[in-house]
Amino acid sequence: MDKECGGFMEKIKIDTEYITLGQFLKMTNIISSGGEAKWFLAENTVLVDDVLEARRGRKLYKGMSIKACGKEYEII
Repeated sequence: MDKECGGFMEKIKIDTEYITLGQFLKMTNIISSGGEAKWFLAENTVLVDDVLEARRGRKLYKGMSIKACGKEYEII
């Protein structure tokens, strides 16, 4: 885990089978609108389960981890 985060992993609860990476970015206030997702992913490093991801439609399921903007998140 990132030392910047102090080892803290933020839990993101979903009530559906999955959410897309674009929805996740908006839900966590990393971006302010869904339209920004494509640009954000082209310009920034986002890791899903420690693999670089640039597809805003990438499905995120419970148990997956996401690293973005120096923070780490887990889908629950």
